[in-house]
Amino acid sequence: MTKTLLKISGLKVAYGGIQAVKGVDLEVREGELVTLIGSNGAGKTTTMKAITGSLPLAGGDIEYLGKSIKGQGPWDLVTQGLAMVPEG
Repeated sequence: MTKTLLKISGLKVAYGGIQAVKGVDLEVREGELVTLIGSNGAGKTTTMKAITGSLPLAGGDIEYLGKSIKGQGPWDLVTQGLAMVPEG
């Protein structure tokens, strides 16, 4: 069995009173390539920003290398090897 690198459970993200992401579950294991696909406004960038600490979670949890990273900022996560490189 391969090692789980990233595990997202029940991820919720809101902008004020607007729920942008509503309960995403995702698991990435060592050696896998995973993509988020969806139309404009579907929450792909919002999900990535929440995973990398740029947006606060409204609910759920994120584990990186077996430890919860909920509430950590991007500056903390980049030192652990987790970062987002946006297009453009």
